[in-house]
Amino acid sequence: MVQPEGGSPERPVQKRASQRTLGPQFRGRSERNLAWQGVNLTMFKGIVMGIFLGFVLVFAGAYFYFATGHAPVATNSPEMPFERKFAKMALNAYLDKVPHNNSPVPADEPNLLAGAKLYKEHCAFCHGLPGEPHNAIGSGMFPKPPLLFRGVGVTDDQAWESYTKISGGIRMSGMPGFKDHLNDTQIWQLAQLVKNADKLPASAKAELAPAPEHEGAEHEHEHMH
Repeated sequence: MVQPEGGSPERPVQKRASQRTLGPQFRGRSERNLAWQGVNLTMFKGIVMGIFLGFVLVFAGAYFYFATGHAPVATNSPEMPFERKFAKMALNAYLDKVPHNNSPVPADEPNLLAGAKLYKEHCAFCHGLPGEPHNAIGSGMFPKPPLLFRGVGVTDDQAWESYTKISGGIRMSGMPGFKDHLNDTQIWQLAQLVKNADKLPASAKAELAPAPEHEGAEHEHEHMH
């Protein structure tokens, strides 16, 4: 290639000139990018700090609510905000995690009769007998224990669900756990009883029938002596 007289080719000269011309633009872009990165980092730090402070304020508010006596303690006090919702949420989440076992105890007459005897001894005091209202204990509890022979009761629950509740109890509800006091068969017999409360055989119904008032008074008198 023939080069013009006087030295180097014109194109490289033009290229170097264009680089010298665009150099400040590139430097400006770099500076703007660094500035935006700094702004984004500051915003991210602000968001993280805001979330952290939000958690701290929620915890401090909850602590103040309980520590200063604003939380209801008496059973006749109004419910705490979202108390029932959170309690049901926790119970349902727990029930979803436990094994959903089929009952090894069939819902036949001998087991339902045995369940009725266990129910009368361990459960009727809070959950009532057929046709009876809450007694003074059940009426004074919070939440009130359901009357298992009124309406649907828990017949729409599966037997494994009632077994889980009877076995382990339900915290902060007054429902005790019977795992250490009844054997596995007895707990399943109770679970089958309340599951089939709407279709019990005559023998189980007779066992659950409330005692006449004069008989109850005589038993109480004998117990006192």
